[in-house]
Amino acid sequence: MTDTRKPANPARRAMLGAAGGFAVGAIAGMAVGAGSRSPAPIALQADDRFAGKAVLVTGGTSGIGRATVELFAAQGATVAFCGRRAELGEEVQKSITSGGGQAKYIQANVRREKDVAWLLDQARQALGGLDIVIANAGITIQKPLHDYATPEWQDVIDTNLHGGFLTLKHSIPAMLKSGGGVVLVVASSAANVAGPAQSAYVASKAGLIGMVHSAALDYADKGIRINAINPGTTDTALVRRVAGMEDVPDAVWQVGSARWAESNVHGMKRMARPEEIAAFIVAMASPDLTFATGSALSSDGGMGVG
Repeated sequence: MTDTRKPANPARRAMLGAAGGFAVGAIAGMAVGAGSRSPAPIALQADDRFAGKAVLVTGGTSGIGRATVELFAAQGATVAFCGRRAELGEEVQKSITSGGGQAKYIQANVRREKDVAWLLDQARQALGGLDIVIANAGITIQKPLHDYATPEWQDVIDTNLHGGFLTLKHSIPAMLKSGGGVVLVVASSAANVAGPAQSAYVASKAGLIGMVHSAALDYADKGIRINAINPGTTDTALVRRVAGMEDVPDAVWQVGSARWAESNVHGMKRMARPEEIAAFIVAMASPDLTFATGSALSSDGGMGVG
């Protein structure tokens, strides 16, 4: 999950805003063109691939995190997930359990070590163990570097990087006791392809990748695989907020985001959907990839190419 606290990157907001403004005058014709690049919905069938597996997802109440919780549950896992917003967490839990899945929401803030220790204790009790951990929680505050107030910078680092550290610190001991597990850290393609007004975000995500490289070596011979994944820009509520377009009609957003992607996602020329990134995460957590550890793999539609 990623959240945002401050106004968006002005350059990106202006770019998307301009596209949206143009769309207001020509929405009908433009929407058809923008939609032509959208693939058919992903056909992810429910199965028992992760039956008997205990999964923890931080930042699981919206966006990529929510899609990941839902997909693991659909594939047989018992999932615990956290987030600060109880109303959203309870909504996700109800949605999954009413459909026959197994999920438990635990309210926690990954910036606080006491919260994370409690989260892991509650998750282990609820799940009966811990096999897979997805460290996904994150926020962004976007502005030129010299405009950051020190508490703003610290807030991003504490949530994204320190929160990732705390999640691993309190997860790994349980995996050591049980003989192994899988940890995936959600970084970002921005760690490799930075944009303006992203200094805090990029620093935190690049730091996560560095942490993964080293931590993977600490535990590779103990049965724990640790990898990072780098999603590209994904069509979530976060991105709409960062773009300053959360209050515009959906049709305007679709055209504006398509215009942005045309110039910035060099390969597929569209944003990812949360379900696509969730599918990548679940694939990376599968028992098929037994020799993959210490890596940082991208799912960015070619954003980092060219």
